[in-house]
Amino acid sequence: MAGRGKAIGAAAAKKSSSRSSKAGLQFPVGRIARFLKAGKYAERVGAGAPVYLAAVLEYLAAEVLELAGNAARDNKKSRIVPRHIQLAVRNDEELTKLLGAVTIANGGVMPNIHNSLLPKKSAAASKAAEDEE
Repeated sequence: MAGRGKAIGAAAAKKSSSRSSKAGLQFPVGRIARFLKAGKYAERVGAGAPVYLAAVLEYLAAEVLELAGNAARDNKKSRIVPRHIQLAVRNDEELTKLLGAVTIANGGVMPNIHNSLLPKKSAAASKAAEDEE
């Protein structure tokens, strides 16, 4: 009986915190854990697996959004549209490798003119360019 009053006070004072906040993440650890369990990827899911997966997904999202934000700013826009995501992903070597087979809806294509289509320098024009230097 001596400890009863203390235990109730301690339980009332303790505030519950999400697994995301404990891990310092924005992505939902609990939801990812639920999806891992419901997806039947394995019989059992460890406690660290959803935290790790949430951290990886959050990092990838932050990376893509940062590059897409830069692309939007380069195009003098304040809103990220699929075109900016496409430009960001295709200009980054590692993201291109990761998302190589992915089609981004309304992303368009990378601006590219094949070398054989460019106008050829004539001998006189190239000699004039050398004389200027």
